[in-house]
Amino acid sequence: MDKLQTMKVFVRVAEAASFTRAAEGLGLPKATISSAVQELESSLGTRLFHRTTRKVQLTQDGTIFFERCKDLLSDVEDIETMFVQGTTNITGRIRVDMSAGMAKSLVLPRLPEFLKEFPGVQVEVSSTDRKVDLIREGFDCVIRVGTLEDSGLIARHLGNLTLVNVASPEYIKKFGRPKKIEDLDEHQMVHYSPTLGMKPFGFEYFDGEKYVSRAVAGPVTVNNSEAYTAACLAGLGIIQTPLVGMQSYMDEGKLIEVLPKLRAEAMPVSLLYPHRRNLARRVQIFMEWVEKIMKDYIT
Repeated sequence: MDKLQTMKVFVRVAEAASFTRAAEGLGLPKATISSAVQELESSLGTRLFHRTTRKVQLTQDGTIFFERCKDLLSDVEDIETMFVQGTTNITGRIRVDMSAGMAKSLVLPRLPEFLKEFPGVQVEVSSTDRKVDLIREGFDCVIRVGTLEDSGLIARHLGNLTLVNVASPEYIKKFGRPKKIEDLDEHQMVHYSPTLGMKPFGFEYFDGEKYVSRAVAGPVTVNNSEAYTAACLAGLGIIQTPLVGMQSYMDEGKLIEVLPKLRAEAMPVSLLYPHRRNLARRVQIFMEWVEKIMKDYIT
């Protein structure tokens, strides 16, 4: 058994968490599977699995090796099909990160369309407001909203997300509907801060010359986009957030736009990917698909 086949065996055992199920899936004797993994551990000089009579579990080194093997095997699959025409020949895994709001409101609802067109692709979606380490954590690409830092990554600017000011009907019933910026002195905001304890940003708007921020009271501060929306729906205050995540709530009457002429500055949206190797065809196709489905929400 060559090294590539051995890695495939290892990955199958890791995914099945069982030597028996891996052997059945590969159509090989269990003894062959076990010997292949033992030889791999010997050549690497480390244990890849914790083995008990009831289960097989990856060690810490095994987890790291497992992720690298999946990347490598996906790249091999991509190389084998790079000159083959047709969408059914696009195979392999894509690992992408984006905010929870972006995943919930835009990407996941449309993902069945992508998978129907490319049935041989598996997509791993990480959704967090934390900025992941794209290279160290093995992501193929990430969708970032906001100003980018100089990270050494390749960035594809997709456009800018329109922001809206919204509040719940319950909030407006209690505090009224602000009509001008000065009215916010009698209102509340839900504050968003990636790091709790930092000074709130306030209400951002264009004053005719530039974008400025006005301090607004607010009893609640959150540090992720899902909590930000939930707090607004609960009537805790006004929020400033991308339209793409609020449209369905606005259509259903659960949120109402306020101060439409005083929107915050649109936020840039970018696709980032590493330049350490040529981009796999499946990742290129996925990124093109993301750009396509976002056209209705960016300027």
